[in-house]
Formats: sequence, C-alpha cells, structure tokens
Amino acid sequence: MARLQITQTRSFIGSKQNHRDTLRSLGLKRVNDTVVKEDRPEFRGMVHTVRHLVTVEEVD
Repeated sequence: MARLQITQTRSFIGSKQNHRDTLRSLGLKRVNDTVVKEDRPEFRGMVHTVRHLVTVEEVD
C-alpha cells in the first residue's frame, strides 16, 4: 500500500482551532515537521482539511 509523506510548511498561528487539532492528530507540531502515514481515506480527509498548511508526497 502506498504511503503519504506529510510536511507542515506553514504555521498554524491565526488558523481555526479545528485546523490546529487536525495538525496535532496528524503528529505535526512545528513548521518543517514530517510524518509518514498510510494512504487511507481518514488521512486523506485530514490532509484535505489543512491542505493550505501542508505539502503531501507519495512514498513507496
């Protein structure tokens, strides 16, 4: 199964509380933090919520 490399590229200061919570649940705490998650609909939905704060790449 494919995996997603999610990197936080922008700060969450000034963003909505649910965006902050989503970043925290993804495991991102600060700018340039990177996590690798399975490519599942749950994570795709989270990434879609904070798409303006993160970049996503597919990793094998």
